[in-house]
Amino acid sequence: MLGFCYDMIPVIKRLYDKPEDRIEAYKRHLEFYNIQVTFNPLVAGIVASMEEENANNQDFDTASINAMKASLMAPLSGIGDSLIASTLRMIATGVVTGLCLSGSLLGPILFLLLYNVPTILIRWFGLQYGYSLGSGMISKLNDSDVMHKVTSGLAIVGLMVVGGMVATTVAVTTPLALNFGDTAFKLQETLDGIFPALLPLCAFGIMCLCNKKQVKIIWQIVGILAAGIVLGVLGILG
Repeated sequence: MLGFCYDMIPVIKRLYDKPEDRIEAYKRHLEFYNIQVTFNPLVAGIVASMEEENANNQDFDTASINAMKASLMAPLSGIGDSLIASTLRMIATGVVTGLCLSGSLLGPILFLLLYNVPTILIRWFGLQYGYSLGSGMISKLNDSDVMHKVTSGLAIVGLMVVGGMVATTVAVTTPLALNFGDTAFKLQETLDGIFPALLPLCAFGIMCLCNKKQVKIIWQIVGILAAGIVLGVLGILG
């Protein structure tokens, strides 16, 4: 709330000359407002356009400004959380994991670039497009189903990255072997022939299930350590 009001101070000072009009505008933007930060400039651009209309048109309904902000909070936060906080961060992490594990300094630098450059561009162009298109922007995007297609496509890419990261970085193998006469039947080789990286996938699935059941991280770590020690001593995992 305070942050958005602070964002609007230059706009309000530029549009309104009377102190009472400025005070009214400040109060208008102190009402509850909470959104994913990457898409906040988009809303700020739309609001700036509406404030300009209000300054030039005495018949403009100022209640529509906060109504617009309230209507955009949930959908844009959902898009931001799934697109930026989850998918983009997941993709960036998957790309640089190998470099980080090898001790390369390029890993964290590349992560910062992959994660921050797109978000900065979204903020910069979001502010401009929000102002130029006004309050009709989101409805246009929703009508064309653009945001749904973009979100779905990036979610698929994110899942592919996670799958590749699990297969290459999660090390779960079994030394179990059965002897049939002179022939040794190695379970790990058989599993790799049927379904490569099956055990890492199972381990990842168990962790996903724990997260879905809201098991605390500390208990997940303890469980992994205990399972690794017990199964290692029994010779089930190597």
